[in-house]
Amino acid sequence: MNTSQIYIAVSIVVLALIALVVLFRGKSRKKNRLTPLAGLASGFILAGIIFGDDRFISYSLLGIGVILAVIDIFRKSKSNSTVRLTN
Repeated sequence: MNTSQIYIAVSIVVLALIALVVLFRGKSRKKNRLTPLAGLASGFILAGIIFGDDRFISYSLLGIGVILAVIDIFRKSKSNSTVRLTN
């Protein structure tokens, strides 16, 4: 196995472990629905990954996605007083 195949194998194992943790821990939590702003942020991040050949476009789309995600976090934290970003 060369180096890139090892990275891919490790990534698949880590993603499988994360999926298992989410599967078992997610049943005990209440359902959190994805907001439209979070969905838009995910779409921009995914588009940034897909258009990774052109760095300017890729980083711009990733940056827009991260900014939208942060805005969504702040909006959720203001509407739900139980969620806190600091201790």
